[in-house]
Amino acid sequence: MDCYIALLRGINVGGHKKILMADLKSIFVSLGFEKVITYIQSGNVVFNASEKELDLSNKISEAIDAKYSFNVPVLVKKASELNQIVSKCPFSDEKREKSYFILLKENPSKENMDITAAFSSTKEEFSITKNCIYIYYATGAGKAKMGINFFEKKLEVDATARNYRSMTKLITLAGL
Repeated sequence: MDCYIALLRGINVGGHKKILMADLKSIFVSLGFEKVITYIQSGNVVFNASEKELDLSNKISEAIDAKYSFNVPVLVKKASELNQIVSKCPFSDEKREKSYFILLKENPSKENMDITAAFSSTKEEFSITKNCIYIYYATGAGKAKMGINFFEKKLEVDATARNYRSMTKLITLAGL
């Protein structure tokens, strides 16, 4: 069995798509996953399973839809991959601790990566890789022009974002 981290997009935000973490944990256990740990209310789950990432993502999303009658995009990555993503953050220590990681569900095309990399902002610094966009918002994420929706549209891939603190906590919970 491998250790995975599931990142749900858009739950418990503004009173929409509410899922209690205890209920989410129950869903994961009912799917046969082991060592299930949830972290904060935004839909982060550490668990062990023997399936592949894409199969797990679809399985979890379908189980949530069956229980709640709404679609929740679910991105699943091996804990070791998330650890590598964090360790490869290109920012200085000071910026890294205030940065966000926009995790991509699949690899974007090289053409879309090149087009998107050409955008710039004096208050937003980013670096695109095949599985993550590292972004530092000098004035905070709430005022960002280049947020997750911008990158999803430009790269034509589904994504979800987490801050440095959440990423490192999930990696710690995974035992890495």
